Amino acid sequence: MPDVALASTKPWPYKGVTAEEARQCRLAYHATISFVDAQIGRVVDALDRLGLADNTIIVFWSDHGYHLGEHGLWMKQSCYEESTRVPLIIVAPKAVAGKASPRTVELVDLYPTLTDLAGVAAPAGLQGVSLRPLLADPVATWNRPAHSQVIRGGLNGLQGYSIRTERWRYTEWEGGKNGVELYDHDTDPQEMKNLATEPAHAKTVAALQAQLRAMHPVKVPGGKALKPHKEGAGK
Repeated sequence: MPDVALASTKPWPYKGVTAEEARQCRLAYHATISFVDAQIGRVVDALDRLGLADNTIIVFWSDHGYHLGEHGLWMKQSCYEESTRVPLIIVAPKAVAGKASPRTVELVDLYPTLTDLAGVAAPAGLQGVSLRPLLADPVATWNRPAHSQVIRGGLNGLQGYSIRTERWRYTEWEGGKNGVELYDHDTDPQEMKNLATEPAHAKTVAALQAQLRAMHPVKVPGGKALKPHKEGAGK
């Protein structure tokens, strides 16, 4: 694995804590999940009690995942599955199959999904698409990968871009100059064996690389918003 892929945890591994301290951190993490679950239950109970459940869309999601020692990493800021994958649960009256979907989707899909379910017109040009077909049929035909990006602030803004399909995760660091990764989730869901340099997977790397670079054609400076374009102004 490229060194930069493991650079979010310093000192590596486990940020220098002992095995017992790491166990206590995992315990605390699971405790927070139990607490949040109880609070969500209170909200759902209130919707039922007030007769609003049949007219309310509920979406539960997170902005990122969280490492609990996998790959020797802790917290977030990696391109691995534990950091980039998020929980996503959608409950919508008369629109949900009540089953988990194996399809790969993105958080940019939430806005067009909500406008679709609410019967509100969405503006043109959105990057995401409505997930309503998957709410009706969790295994409906779907061919849209998920994209993730991370910036190593302590490494002069070095950037990693990752594309995830149902089977593959492909990651490039600085356009491949600082490392490339390919993982097969059919056989390696923990992403422990990097296949990027194996000749047998060259076609897969080329196809995913093309998709990734179409989404990220240029490097965007981390933490710096682009200047707004003024009508009539020069470049």
